[in-house]
Amino acid sequence: MEYTRRNDTVILRVDPGEEILSQITEVAVKEKLMLAEINGLGAVRDFTVGAFNTEKKEFYANQFEGTFEIVSLTGTITEKDSKPYLHLHMSAANPQGNVFGGHLNKAVVSATAEIVIRIIEGHVGRKMNEEIGLNLFDF
Repeated sequence: MEYTRRNDTVILRVDPGEEILSQITEVAVKEKLMLAEINGLGAVRDFTVGAFNTEKKEFYANQFEGTFEIVSLTGTITEKDSKPYLHLHMSAANPQGNVFGGHLNKAVVSATAEIVIRIIEGHVGRKMNEEIGLNLFDF
């Protein structure tokens, strides 16, 4: 992984074999990012995404292995317990063009991932909403 910071933007390259969430977290800690917007693309060989069941208040995860191109990687960095809190969604297509996606739990890069993190001034935290069962924005 390598990155550069240009004013309010971090440009990050994640390399083969590296996991996307852990690399973004590492950059967020080093750069003290507590509020930012994330966008990216690239290629992955192993990823896990899921969907949240609002009735049962639990996530359902789906793991995929093979050749996939990231169609969309988007999300936020906020703050929870004085640490960066990542919330990302990802969609990826297989060689046949079938797209799978959801809440990102894990993504291992096969070729590269190009990620842009736009830093936003201010602070937004996270607070557990018991009724919904998720950590929501806390202004």
